[in-house]
Amino acid sequence: MTGTDDRKGHRHRLRERFAADYGASMPDYELLELLLFHAVPRRDTKPLAKRLIDRFGSLAAVLAADAGDLEAVKDSGPAVAGLLKAVNQAGRRLAPEDLGKRQEMGSWDKVIAYCRAELGHLPRESFHVLFLDQKNGLLAAEELSRGTVDQTSVYPREVVKRALELNAKALVMF
Repeated sequence: MTGTDDRKGHRHRLRERFAADYGASMPDYELLELLLFHAVPRRDTKPLAKRLIDRFGSLAAVLAADAGDLEAVKDSGPAVAGLLKAVNQAGRRLAPEDLGKRQEMGSWDKVIAYCRAELGHLPRESFHVLFLDQKNGLLAAEELSRGTVDQTSVYPREVVKRALELNAKALVMF
């Protein structure tokens, strides 16, 4: 059996394992490997998947990484970075899906779930604000500042200005 046939067989087996439970029992690197099939059509993606996980620490961190940092990993490139950033955006849009329906943010559990989905694996510090109405319904969720690896600047006048523009009755800053 040639290397190409074996790789093709490996991809087929990995796809079958995924189909069995839609990836629920797969380790992160195998799920990442499966995603990489679409960006790297004729190469073994397992070494790249493992390098990405080793470099960033987890599948979530890989998906949240900057495109430039992803491209810098050996055997990666614009196609890999583009695919992973698209998957990240799709996940971010799914997680807070019901927030767009003016969901109430009246409990810390809801606020924490939102923060984890939006910020859990960002590579740099950023300052975000949830602007709420009188019933703790979400008016807007915005990033007001992006900083470096360990700090960001916050300008209170910008927070207040935006809150007044939205007629917000409450704020959650994180």
